[in-house]
Amino acid sequence: MSNGDVFLGEVIGTAILILFGAGVVAAVVLNYSKAKDSGWVVIAFGWGFGVLAGAYTAAPLSGGHLNPAVTLGIAIDTGDWAQVPLYIAGQMVGAMLGAVLCWLVYYAQFQANAEEEIAQPTLGIFSTAPAIRNPVANLVTEIIATIGLVLPILAFGLTKGLGESGTAVLVVAFLVVGIGLSLGGPTGYAINPARDLGPRIVHALLPIPHKGTSDWSYAWIPVVGPLIGGALSGVIFNAAF
Repeated sequence: MSNGDVFLGEVIGTAILILFGAGVVAAVVLNYSKAKDSGWVVIAFGWGFGVLAGAYTAAPLSGGHLNPAVTLGIAIDTGDWAQVPLYIAGQMVGAMLGAVLCWLVYYAQFQANAEEEIAQPTLGIFSTAPAIRNPVANLVTEIIATIGLVLPILAFGLTKGLGESGTAVLVVAFLVVGIGLSLGGPTGYAINPARDLGPRIVHALLPIPHKGTSDWSYAWIPVVGPLIGGALSGVIFNAAF
């Protein structure tokens, strides 16, 4: 894959991922949305469909990593680091672009926040936050949840039929839904540094009325945790398989 294809594929695929993912959270939590209060299961499936759409779109160009933790795990497994910076750069740009697109889709709902007697904090649409703020516990959760993503992805590559049938991405999408339902409660399952950091930056920059804090004191956990989880996944896969 050429450098240009890798970068473009990751930008487009990650932008689609975040558009769907942030979009479903906005749909569920923002006032005056038709999907208001439809719940966690809807959010989990929305993120899964975002993975499905983004990864299938990016796959012909870049393989559809869409996640620095996945890229890191693959690099540790294969020993090929040459295009890792391009993958991560594309993922960050795509994540920020997807967050802006989500803001545009729900622009009227975000603006209505200015008219509410009690304004809604909006960071949760773009990035994650823990249900209970405990840095050690939150970090461990993100590490374990990311291993639950990246290690199976690496193992799926050993199943020849998944690649030949084109269903590997579909299986990964359901894996993400499962992680959200089973492991997402403590921290909101970032499991992807670009998915959390890119939209957090956009949240800090966008002119959203009464948007609240961007919570930079927590921002390192959904970056460091998934990177550790991705690295451990590569090490475990090399040792066990």
